[in-house]
Amino acid sequence: MKSTHYFLIASVFLMQSIFSLQAQNTEGREFWVTFGYSEALTALPSTDFRIRIVNGEKQTTGYIYFSELGTYEHFTINPNTVYDYALTDPQKLAVYNVTMGKSSKSIYVYCANPVTVYAGVLRGSTGDVTNVLPVTALNTEYYHISYETMINNNVLFDAYAVVAIQNNTQLFHNDVLAATLQKGEVYYRTFYPDMTGARITSNNPVAFFAVHQMASIPPGSTYNTFGRLFQQLSPINTYGKTFFVPVTSHQYNFVRIVASRNGTDITQIGGTIRTVPGGQTNLSNLQAGQFVELNVNLADNGCYITANNPVAVCSYIPNPLATPAQCWMPGIEQTVPRAMIAPFQMYSVPQGVPCFVSNALIVTKTATRDNTKVSVDGAPPVNLTGVTWRANAASGMSFCHFTFTNDNSTYTFFNPEGLITFGFGTSIPSLVIVSYYYLAYSAMRDLQATFFANDISYQILKENPFCAGLVEFRAEIEGLHPTHPNRLTWWIDGVEYLPAKNLVNWSKPFSVGEYEIKMEVRFENDEIATKIGTLKIIPCNYSAEFFANDIPHSMLQNNPICNKTGKVDFRAVIEGIHSEAGSLKWYVDGVKEDAADDQLTWSKTFATGTYEIKMWVRYDNGTEETITATLKVEIFWIKMQNVRH
Repeated sequence: MKSTHYFLIASVFLMQSIFSLQAQNTEGREFWVTFGYSEALTALPSTDFRIRIVNGEKQTTGYIYFSELGTYEHFTINPNTVYDYALTDPQKLAVYNVTMGKSSKSIYVYCANPVTVYAGVLRGSTGDVTNVLPVTALNTEYYHISYETMINNNVLFDAYAVVAIQNNTQLFHNDVLAATLQKGEVYYRTFYPDMTGARITSNNPVAFFAVHQMASIPPGSTYNTFGRLFQQLSPINTYGKTFFVPVTSHQYNFVRIVASRNGTDITQIGGTIRTVPGGQTNLSNLQAGQFVELNVNLADNGCYITANNPVAVCSYIPNPLATPAQCWMPGIEQTVPRAMIAPFQMYSVPQGVPCFVSNALIVTKTATRDNTKVSVDGAPPVNLTGVTWRANAASGMSFCHFTFTNDNSTYTFFNPEGLITFGFGTSIPSLVIVSYYYLAYSAMRDLQATFFANDISYQILKENPFCAGLVEFRAEIEGLHPTHPNRLTWWIDGVEYLPAKNLVNWSKPFSVGEYEIKMEVRFENDEIATKIGTLKIIPCNYSAEFFANDIPHSMLQNNPICNKTGKVDFRAVIEGIHSEAGSLKWYVDGVKEDAADDQLTWSKTFATGTYEIKMWVRYDNGTEETITATLKVEIFWIKMQNVRH
């Protein structure tokens, strides 16, 4: 059954984002971040630490809080603008982890309205960037993903940093208690040569960052510069089973795939297995924490990866002569219809000149990639120009590189079929080859235990009302208990719905009203998870018609349009149109009028003749309708001229 969600706002491009209590994407209001060590403290004055906040359509206020200092930096951000904050030297010292163990070297970012947040660090002409996840996307179980330490380097090691967001947080490294943290405290751990595959767990949600001090990518690189990695990693509950990995403009990327469960089998098309320290040389029967590494070339148009169990994937820009970069790869399940980002431009210190050419890397379905649009600083969305799409046949996905033209603008990308957006930077020609690479925007859905109603996630049900009628439910659960009599129970307004007990698929008719839907899951280890969504049912009516110069479509054939110019004004009247882009299309003699997409009113000048006008509509219950009429046009002044002669 197709989804029947219904928005009351006419255009997806202009609508205000709506957020549930649990993050569905990388936008949010509260964030925690910390920075890792990479070189001597004496270098800090010439090192640039930045927090970059991208605001949406409403003015927002907020602050940056430095836990170790106990100080605040307050700000106001206008709609569709970017707030860029460079840390002072005392603030750098207060967030810069040097010694293994506990500290208070964290930053808390709060905004009154949803924003996206990024953090970056730069020294000279080198640096790295990460997105910062909102607290609603954090959880209690992670796998560390990093890389090999530079050969013969006995000072700079692999590292990770964990920020507690609640008091009395117990943190475990491979099931061994490593620290007990209070809110805002950081546990920083280093190790030689590579901790990829280490399992980090806690009793409360935490923020987890890979902060390698000096990575060697590819192994054997000896260029002794600012080779740090800086990437916030996502929790296990967001891991997917299907991935498409694009390639930056560096011609090839390395890809690490980490298994989260024993007996993991992986298939891939487009990559070549690499032999690296600690890595596996086959894709079958990986145990939890084991990883395999691939080389993916731009000429292969990316890599398609599938697995029988959830896996974690990171992509790397190798840089044998300078600084590499690491980027988290969300699964295809984590696409979104809208992505709000901004370029992350960093500046050399103390010269204050740009160091990078900033780019977006956009991934979406091949079949609908031409529906991708971009809005700059809140302007009306337009089609992408100046990009070259690369199609990956195995996955049905495509990607393109989009070069930002203004480092201080906000960019919002749209595609109703879903997209994932990354950011990457390449050095300007006068500098050595340097790079950064980060996830810019994606969904952060809970894929470990989740349910859908008419294919809409439980986390955003209330914001997507359905029409009265049958609602189909579907659960997706990793590690469901195989035999327990109450392994899966469903509740409606606090009362167990017994016909759905232990069913992953069931349906029920609902009348107009609001309902609390609760799913309780028991896993193989007897842990229990509860997921709750609010189902909103509304009455719906669907109808559509169009007019040409105020003549109804049903009467056009018998009422020619006669005027001096041949201009015809079209107007649609539609009840219940879907809010997603591409839900209204117009055709003249079978040729789509691209400029009229999603336009309720538009105009066109015709020559004398007869034309087939077709209007295609998709309603918010998923159904489609095509209305066809015959338009006759006669140019009035031409007829008069013929009479005179």
